[in-house]
Amino acid sequence: MNVNDEKDRASLRAKINLETSRMTWKELLRFFAAGSIIVVSDAADLVEVAACIADDDKESVVKWMAEGVIGKVSDAQAEAWLKADAALWTAIVKPWILVQEKKDKAGMH
Repeated sequence: MNVNDEKDRASLRAKINLETSRMTWKELLRFFAAGSIIVVSDAADLVEVAACIADDDKESVVKWMAEGVIGKVSDAQAEAWLKADAALWTAIVKPWILVQEKKDKAGMH
């Protein structure tokens, strides 16, 4: 990665971080029904995953999919979030909405 790429990635990460927010699963249901939701493991950095998807970093995305770091939301998970009235961290990378069930931690945002 050259210096310009690093600056571009940092700028992209900063933009995504500013746009990251919490939404209730109820607010996201229509996107789940449309197949537009990607769940990101709690162990991963939501902003970094979003930046890689936005930057079309296929190598990282394929690796994460194979490792189960990112994937589709299962019907069982969707139902559990609905019953729990869960609020999830979200990042939008059109046409996708990335969601993460992250425990509140200082410095998340």
